[in-house]
Amino acid sequence: MHDEELGCQPCIFTSVTPAWNNVNLVRLTEKIKSPLVFAHVRATTAGSLSLDNCHPWHFGKLMFMHNGGIAEFPKIKRRLQTYLSDELFNFVTGNTDSQWAFALFLSKLPDPHANQFSTQELRQAMIETIASINEMTEAVNATEPSLMNFCVTDGESIIATRYINSRHDEAASLWFSSGTTFSEYADGGHYKMSKTDKRENIILIASEPLTFEKADWMEIRTNHMVVVTPKMNLLQVPIIDNYYVQPSDPEYGGRGIDFAAAKGFLSSRRDVNPIPETTPTETHSIAL
Repeated sequence: MHDEELGCQPCIFTSVTPAWNNVNLVRLTEKIKSPLVFAHVRATTAGSLSLDNCHPWHFGKLMFMHNGGIAEFPKIKRRLQTYLSDELFNFVTGNTDSQWAFALFLSKLPDPHANQFSTQELRQAMIETIASINEMTEAVNATEPSLMNFCVTDGESIIATRYINSRHDEAASLWFSSGTTFSEYADGGHYKMSKTDKRENIILIASEPLTFEKADWMEIRTNHMVVVTPKMNLLQVPIIDNYYVQPSDPEYGGRGIDFAAAKGFLSSRRDVNPIPETTPTETHSIAL
């Protein structure tokens, strides 16, 4: 959101120390209030341990983060760079596959410096980013799939993907919860989502369920995109390409969880139903 004094660029705090042992993070979170928050807490999987490699990154008013990994990235890095203008090439300060993926995403936008982006522009850029990465990894005959749970926002719209370039494997997990209040109901950090009326004003999207309340969480489908619009609607739409398999397809027999689980990117709770496709949901804030 634009602020006359602060501008429209996101404010980002990063650290290489664990979030649960960072006193500055504790001090900041006690005082900061925002209608839209990205949080990225994870171990490094590609690149060195440094502030330059910490998610999320921003360019203008856009902010981006990634959970997963791009297969055979050293083999495609040089080719990926050919998609980039000199400005976007020099924008990358770290050495992770994730920040290069962000630069690739920026290259797909009509104008990454724009003061306003339509939801369709962000959706299309994300689809083209995934397609280009697939083309590059296929060209080098990658021996394993890529996990591409990307998330980007311009402060008004949010695009999040749960994606893997495989027809047989599950992607890194992604979950959804919504309601009117998210509050602590017991000592020790036990939270739950409450719904006091039909109009929900809170939405959480997380790689793993954040509470023990099973009914609060719905699993987002593999190879789908979650779109939160400026009108506070949430839609889940399929990413239809060579790796999309409809449940009605004879080939569909359920995706295997072994690959993503072995990589540490899958939290599986099969007793929770996935959210139906293209279901509109009123939203106010998002935390990842």
